[in-house]
Amino acid sequence: MKLSEGLRRLRASSVWRSPLVANVRFVIMCALIAVGVRSFVVAPFVIPSESMLPNLLVGDYIYATKWTYGYSHYSTAWGLMPHVGRIGGRDPERGEVLLFASPGDPSITFVKRLVGMPGDRVQMRAGTVWLNGRPLPQKRLRDLLIPITPHTTCLAIPGIIDLRDRMPDGRPACHYLRRRETLPGGRSYVVLDFAVARSDDTREFRVPEDHYFVLGDNRDNSMDSRFGLDEAGVGMVPKENLIGPAGGIFFSLDGSMSWTRPWTWWNGIRWRRIGSVDSRSGTIAGATVDGLPDAH
Repeated sequence: MKLSEGLRRLRASSVWRSPLVANVRFVIMCALIAVGVRSFVVAPFVIPSESMLPNLLVGDYIYATKWTYGYSHYSTAWGLMPHVGRIGGRDPERGEVLLFASPGDPSITFVKRLVGMPGDRVQMRAGTVWLNGRPLPQKRLRDLLIPITPHTTCLAIPGIIDLRDRMPDGRPACHYLRRRETLPGGRSYVVLDFAVARSDDTREFRVPEDHYFVLGDNRDNSMDSRFGLDEAGVGMVPKENLIGPAGGIFFSLDGSMSWTRPWTWWNGIRWRRIGSVDSRSGTIAGATVDGLPDAH
């Protein structure tokens, strides 16, 4: 019997039309659609660290657009594609916020800002980024207050440094020095600084072909390309590891919400942070640059 004839008879049988088989078919179809969307359209991620403050907070739910940079083994769900480089899409642009699979452990996804392109020379000097022998301009902005919630921390070492402060309404907050950094070509974004750290001064890095140099916007609290894999950093990020640019914040929680306590749901959501994000600058539509108040 031909395979096509067997399938025709199976579809005509009462077993194929039974409610159980129909439900199984529905579940399988939904699973295939979900895998296809996650692999080739968009994929959601939650921010677990403070390395991209103030533009991305712990508890922000963002999505990556998969088609932008094309597809690779690391950008498709469960590595559906073989290791054949990237197919389709465009190259990332300097200043964009990238999601990528860690070169050390591809099961871990990082989000950082692209600063160094292939062939660039990148170095940190006294907290300033030097790109191809020139410092990136930085403009001092008014200091920033970030509310302290279960999803945020605040550095306080007695006698050394204490970033603790108060919001205008009296809530505990963390006080950060804030600067606007501008890349060649005019793209700019906000970065934070709060201490003299060993990552403020580095050797000069040369970015290899088909690799990228990335930095966190929270410069003193980010394990990025300044640190090698043996230092729990990411080193240079291979082009194949790119997942996509940050497309937007579709949900945000401050950590105070409990699903078993419905009365906490409304106040636990950061409503002002929900909106589209420009991956090149980290700005949020309809809000301030970071959805947070200035410090006075």
